[in-house]
Amino acid sequence: MNRTLAVVGASRGIGKAIAEHFHGKGDRVYAISRSPAPVGAWIQADVSGTEGIEKIKQVLNSQPLDALLFMGGVWEENAFTHEFDLLKSSDEETRFVIGVNLIAPIEVTKALAENLSQAQNPRAIYIGALSGLDHSATKEVANTASKFGLRCAIQALRIALKRERIGFTVINPGNVATEEVMQDIEAGRFSPQTPIPMADVISAIEWILSLSPAVDTGDINLWQK
Repeated sequence: MNRTLAVVGASRGIGKAIAEHFHGKGDRVYAISRSPAPVGAWIQADVSGTEGIEKIKQVLNSQPLDALLFMGGVWEENAFTHEFDLLKSSDEETRFVIGVNLIAPIEVTKALAENLSQAQNPRAIYIGALSGLDHSATKEVANTASKFGLRCAIQALRIALKRERIGFTVINPGNVATEEVMQDIEAGRFSPQTPIPMADVISAIEWILSLSPAVDTGDINLWQK
């Protein structure tokens, strides 16, 4: 049975790969991003501001959704490299990172809660990070804080939206083999490593979507060997 999904961050990285996967299977994909998305019905929206959230809500209107896949995320300039320096990171950058990674998932979920509640087995899945786990922080303060806060926010949303019957999951991966990550490894900006295959992230999402309404999954952590 074909599904209807909203994918946030569908123009690049993990979100792009996820949108392409489900679109290729014949599912109806609403691709939400600032820059053009290569597949699906593109909704041009900047989720860092209220106007972008409102546009998503207006475009989808009363469209039932089987899943919200919040795969977007940002980080500080030079993040995860030896060049990153907190004292050179602006307050504006801090607010932007936290806005996209933490505030936007909350607001998008609120905006689409009624759409999700119309599905038989609605799911909301968010991309976190290992840096958001206890005792796993990195020096990128805004990104780490936003990913840690995301996990707590989703726990609260699970309670607040209990009547909507939405299953909530945060996937916390290490580095995933997106085009951008592979370029950083090849250029020496990241240390030599074998990133997590995109296929494993897709498999995790497919597994979550295949579960019965009786099951909720909480956090799923994907560690690199």
